[in-house]
Amino acid sequence: MSLAPASPSPVVLIAGVTGGLGSDLARRLTAAGWQVAGYARSTEKLAALRAELPALFTVECDATQFAQVDAAVAATVAHFGRLDAYVHCVGSIFLKAAHLTKPEEWHRVLDLNLNSAFYGLRAAVGPMQTQGGGSIVLLSSVAAQAGLPGHEAIAAAKSGINGLVLSAAASYAPRNIRINAVAPGLVDTPLAGPLLASEQSRAFSEKMHPLGRVGRPANITSLLAWLLTPEADWVTGQIWSVDGGLAHLRPRPKA
Repeated sequence: MSLAPASPSPVVLIAGVTGGLGSDLARRLTAAGWQVAGYARSTEKLAALRAELPALFTVECDATQFAQVDAAVAATVAHFGRLDAYVHCVGSIFLKAAHLTKPEEWHRVLDLNLNSAFYGLRAAVGPMQTQGGGSIVLLSSVAAQAGLPGHEAIAAAKSGINGLVLSAAASYAPRNIRINAVAPGLVDTPLAGPLLASEQSRAFSEKMHPLGRVGRPANITSLLAWLLTPEADWVTGQIWSVDGGLAHLRPRPKA
């Protein structure tokens, strides 16, 4: 499988580029010859990533702010002249039962996970329609596919991502815009750090997954990158589970 672009240096915009998945994807696509842009909220984290990847074009942007996301996409198109791919790596992990969830927590989960994805998709399809196609990948979650206790808010938000992908894929297929989602299990990134901080919590998380371990960033970003390539040009409207079997398998019962 080759990640090298078929056309000269296509452009990808990565939302949440400073996170564990976003930064790994930026490194992977830069090495494969893509022109990579990214946005995030932290000026300091963006500067640190640019020091590692000097060709990276970055925009400071709060993904939960409609106008800022529009501006980030417009700045990317103005800089590179086009937008061939958009990957939305913005999100959160929120574990709390519904009756314990405060209204402001509920709204924050929706803002970070569902609203931000809609804003990014909406902004990205504009230039893609004009230029005749593109690829968009959003991040869902195993929580939207498996009944996990204490995941009510995040499961609802990520289930919204799945519905958004299916509808948008149908809407924009005639414009040659492919839209998919990847639904990870628990991945060893800074975002998941609190859930993996102790040996006991890590062991519990590993046992949840039928393959007996949590994911690595490369498990996710390798698929994200492939979905952007010409090899995947007949793939749209799909929710890809990359979760150690958690969504669809059950651990073998002990004898």
